[in-house]
Amino acid sequence: MEETSPPGHTAPAAQAALHALAALEREVASLREAWTGAMPAWGASFGSTQFDLEQMSDPGLIRVTDALAKTRRDIDAVLARVAAEVARRSGPEFGETGLAKAQGFHNPTRLIAASTGASRTDAQRLIAVGTATAERHTFSGERAPSRHPHVAAALATAAIGLDAASAITSMLDRAWARADASRIDVVEAALVELAAQVPLETLLRGVREAEARLDPDGVEPRDDELRTERSLTMREDRHGMVHLQARLDPESAAPVKAAIEALVSDALRRRRPVDGDHAPVVDDDRSIPQIQADALAALARHTLGCTQTLTPLAKTTVVVRVDLDTLVSGLGHANIDGLDQPVPASTVRRMAADAEVIPAVLGGESLPLDLGRAARLFTKAQRLALGERDGGCASCGQNISYVEAHHIRWWERDAGPTDLSNGVMLCSFCHHRVHRDGWRIDAGPSEVWFIPPPHIDPDQLPRLGGRARFELRDGRAA
Repeated sequence: MEETSPPGHTAPAAQAALHALAALEREVASLREAWTGAMPAWGASFGSTQFDLEQMSDPGLIRVTDALAKTRRDIDAVLARVAAEVARRSGPEFGETGLAKAQGFHNPTRLIAASTGASRTDAQRLIAVGTATAERHTFSGERAPSRHPHVAAALATAAIGLDAASAITSMLDRAWARADASRIDVVEAALVELAAQVPLETLLRGVREAEARLDPDGVEPRDDELRTERSLTMREDRHGMVHLQARLDPESAAPVKAAIEALVSDALRRRRPVDGDHAPVVDDDRSIPQIQADALAALARHTLGCTQTLTPLAKTTVVVRVDLDTLVSGLGHANIDGLDQPVPASTVRRMAADAEVIPAVLGGESLPLDLGRAARLFTKAQRLALGERDGGCASCGQNISYVEAHHIRWWERDAGPTDLSNGVMLCSFCHHRVHRDGWRIDAGPSEVWFIPPPHIDPDQLPRLGGRARFELRDGRAA
């Protein structure tokens, strides 16, 4: 039986729907305002889309992009809610009279895919997010809050997108049975806050780290399953090309990935002159996949006959970052530089027995981590320590294999020391952007903060960077 409400009253579901539609109307109005405002005075009207875009100023085009993105998030939020309701009305309890089957579809996923023109995977994601963030019904028929209220609120206000909501809710659902409900709530709120500030790729790193901490007992079974599924297949086609297809668990992949990335980085570094060096006589026009293929071949040739380590690999190591308590007790998880997925303590113990693997136990009387003005370049020990704090590019989160240690206060201009407090790990893009735009960086033993210039943020509010963004401290994710 349909819900009815007294005259002059609106059912909660109807109120929510009206609120969502009103928000969407406001976003469309904002988009129209941004679009017309970006046009020159003589052409401020909707005409040919391509013509309008070509006439927009750079700031105007950015405002239009932001307005379109927010409108899209609003539409996705409403569509997810609709998809969940379609799925509810198509449940198995309805049999052949269910909505999807009545419309000629085998299930609601196929119905949504046909309506949106998207893949069934995308349709299933819409249904899953809509279901996870929808209000629930108690056994008595009363309405209860969403299972994931923080994600639901952020999705409804277009603060986060559908993919971010899917990543967070699916992880929380996996960890739900093993983690305390109050801790789940804290982590959900922290991940939603992170999702509103960083790109999806960075959020996914935070989600993986949060899952490993919420469900430490689940890391080991997942790792065992991955190791069981490892494989490498080789076949030769009729043209003589050999096709390799590999699926490697983190323990197997770590040295392979580290070695290939070292050779690729060396090849890319040789393409451009540095500090007055002359450019190569022969230009290297290989693509990244081609360089990776050549690197794999070089590693194989070296294994078959070379007596010396390839130069770029001489300084290449696999770094496993693990707490001492985790290493001793065998309980918990760790991270391998260059890989995003956490691994269990048992894997770390196996890898620690390998002389080519360095457990990240940094500092100590025998390791000089601060060199002052005695040396210009950061040492290997210092780079390991900075990598432990920053986890890759401290700004954008780029893989640690593609970053370098840089002076915060410049060596020459500012007489900056080669100390940990004056070092930060940055990829090439972020390094140039920081200097070009005038960002300031404050670094401490465990955190690094980026202070934007006034033209980017008039309030110059510091933004947390580095590994601390993903850490769970005192029950909260940074």
